Amino acid sequence: MTRTPSPEAVPPPKIPPSPEAVPSLEVTGLAYAYPDGHQALFGVDLTVAPGERVALLGPNGAGKTTLVLHLNGILSGGVGSVAVAGLAVEKRNLAEIRRRVGIVFQDPDDQLFMPTVREDVAFGPAAAGLRGAELAQRVQEALEQVGMAGFADRPPHHLSFGQRRRVAVATVLAMRPEILVLDEPSSNLDPASRRELAEILRSLDVTVLMVTHDLPYALELCSRSVVLSEGVIAADGRTQDLLCDDALMRAHRLELPFGFDPRSVTVA
Repeated sequence: MTRTPSPEAVPPPKIPPSPEAVPSLEVTGLAYAYPDGHQALFGVDLTVAPGERVALLGPNGAGKTTLVLHLNGILSGGVGSVAVAGLAVEKRNLAEIRRRVGIVFQDPDDQLFMPTVREDVAFGPAAAGLRGAELAQRVQEALEQVGMAGFADRPPHHLSFGQRRRVAVATVLAMRPEILVLDEPSSNLDPASRRELAEILRSLDVTVLMVTHDLPYALELCSRSVVLSEGVIAADGRTQDLLCDDALMRAHRLELPFGFDPRSVTVA
């Protein structure tokens, strides 16, 4: 006679993890040396959850750009691994990875090269095969997200610097990325443009990794910050806590603007 196991002996059913449980970004043991022998990264570990906004802080030469260029496979060949939404960043996945990781460069003119704003925003989706009404809708949605729908037929070089930066963001959003990577997004912006961009970034339903020297902007937009220094993660925590750590700031050459006290800022 077969003995029926007690309820305690029956293992619970395995429930597959929900998509939300998969990190937007998972960097494990990433080390990289350039061909000239310069070692830029020394075993970086970084996990970013879906929907998080994380600031990547650090002095010049810390390895921030090297890390960012690994996120969509522009750089490869080092030690360790990078995965975006569970998809390994490797040659066979590069087309999909580059759709999922959208990088907005510091100078918008590096991304805007078509005769009109509409054509610039359409370029990526069109290259991916979208056509007709679907392409037009994708462009319209991206421009609406950044408040530039009324400028679709304008030449980009007729726009202000802040407007061009917003269009550059739209060119990336049109690809519906998993992660939006912003390189010094507040640089060269006047106060109004800076505020408008912050409002846009807060409204987006994407994961954001913001590379910046603008520490007040990091505090305003990112509840979490990571300090990269000399190719390693030197600190990872609440942005306000890190900016209030005077010894940490001095050790990694992070400078707050004169008179700015992060302790005085109320953050969520």
